[in-house]
Amino acid sequence: MHHFRQALLRMRQGDSDRDIAAARIMGRPKAAQWRRLASEHGWLDPALALPDDEAIAAALGSPRKASTTISSLEAQRERVSGWVEQGVSGTAIHAALKRQHGWAGSYSAVRRLVADIRSQLPPETTCRLDFEPGEAAQVDFGAGPTLVHPDGQPRRTWAFVMTLAHSRHQYVEFVWDQTVATWLGCHRRAFEWFAGVPRRVVIDNAKCAITRACAQDPTVQRAYAECAEGYRFKIDPCPPHDPQKKGIVESGVKYLKGNFLPLRSFRDLTDLNAQARTWVLDEAGVRCHGSTRRSPLALFALEAPLLQALPAQAPDLGTWHRVSVHRDCHVQFERILYSAPFALVGKTLWLRATDAAVALFEDYRHVATHPRGQRAGQRVSVREHLPPEAQAFFGRDRVWCTGQAERIGPACQALVEQLLADRILERLRAAQGVLALLKPYGQARLEAACARALAHGSAHYRTVKTILATGADLRCDTPAPTPAVYGHTRFTRPATELFAELTPTRIPHPQQDLLH
Repeated sequence: MHHFRQALLRMRQGDSDRDIAAARIMGRPKAAQWRRLASEHGWLDPALALPDDEAIAAALGSPRKASTTISSLEAQRERVSGWVEQGVSGTAIHAALKRQHGWAGSYSAVRRLVADIRSQLPPETTCRLDFEPGEAAQVDFGAGPTLVHPDGQPRRTWAFVMTLAHSRHQYVEFVWDQTVATWLGCHRRAFEWFAGVPRRVVIDNAKCAITRACAQDPTVQRAYAECAEGYRFKIDPCPPHDPQKKGIVESGVKYLKGNFLPLRSFRDLTDLNAQARTWVLDEAGVRCHGSTRRSPLALFALEAPLLQALPAQAPDLGTWHRVSVHRDCHVQFERILYSAPFALVGKTLWLRATDAAVALFEDYRHVATHPRGQRAGQRVSVREHLPPEAQAFFGRDRVWCTGQAERIGPACQALVEQLLADRILERLRAAQGVLALLKPYGQARLEAACARALAHGSAHYRTVKTILATGADLRCDTPAPTPAVYGHTRFTRPATELFAELTPTRIPHPQQDLLH
């Protein structure tokens, strides 16, 4: 439009079309055409005011010529328009037309039609979000390199990235998984890295943070809600399918993948994280950021005092899980069994797991707390959680039997110790049976029965029970009198007398001495 106004001004001054073309304003044919059009509108009169741009544009009309070429896909325009509005790519549209509608044309025809349809759609607009110092941080996961896991198998790592929205300073940590426990631990270490907490954390709708994604009413993981409460920050999940709301950290993850990971080698996860921390401080933190035109560390020096202070005592971060109490009075978590009161068998409880302990809750009521198990298959039990009969069964061990027998009397203690000392047969139940006779017969009779059984050399449960059942422990038996004739045995000689008769020259023979 500027060229047309300049040409019209020179025409009013008396310049010819050749002069206008020499000034490189427009060519002679175009100048001649513009002179005729200006003359028709009376714009060549120097006494009149120059027309405005809108009047000139209306006189010139549309500069584009209508295309006379009709696309071979014109019959499919409506269908293709629907696919384009849904975000389907051109190659997928071309394949669908060939597969579903038998179209044999080239991809170029599809590309031209898609371009024409998109040119008629309203343009996409966006706006940049600005954040005050200490206002927000954005968090995201990105794929990392494949390393050898401690179990010996190669496994992909994941990069946890938290970026302060104002300064663009980052915290980067590579982890093996994206579990809730890992998510919470990364948040704790990130806040300690920044030595402060932002007022708001913008996240994606990952399952470790959001259990139900929704633009208006998302449901937050119970453990993550406790983390936010403990560190005093607000959780701000992005609407579903709208990752641009956290575009700062998205760009940070892309920058990490493009500038840190290539052309580097890592021994293990520890070496990977050590190199990442050095890269953040020595390279990423001192670069001139493309958006702020300042280095992240320089801006972080201004933002750090405006972050919220860390709590005096770090919150006890734990993960919540739904578990069922099995018939053996135990719940299972990560292949480790933890006991629960027998009255809760068949019910579903909440289990809260931290690094050191596991706690069980029935709704809001605390049920039990156990130390965290260390190996798969381990059984962490409290005897009081078992039914009374099971507690009695497991409580009557060897130590219990020995203590009970000692309180009854020395004879009972000797008999029980003899039962438990058997090196061939396990006789714990026999000892328990002997002690069970205390209730129906009393302490005195049981002690007397044990003494009588020991006197007869029959330390058995059935012997003690028979003595008590027949009342033999109540009889006072006296030994039968021995006749005087048996006072001296005829064939019994002491060894001194036997060997005194032997002469030194004779070698004694055992059988001959016995006959003699």
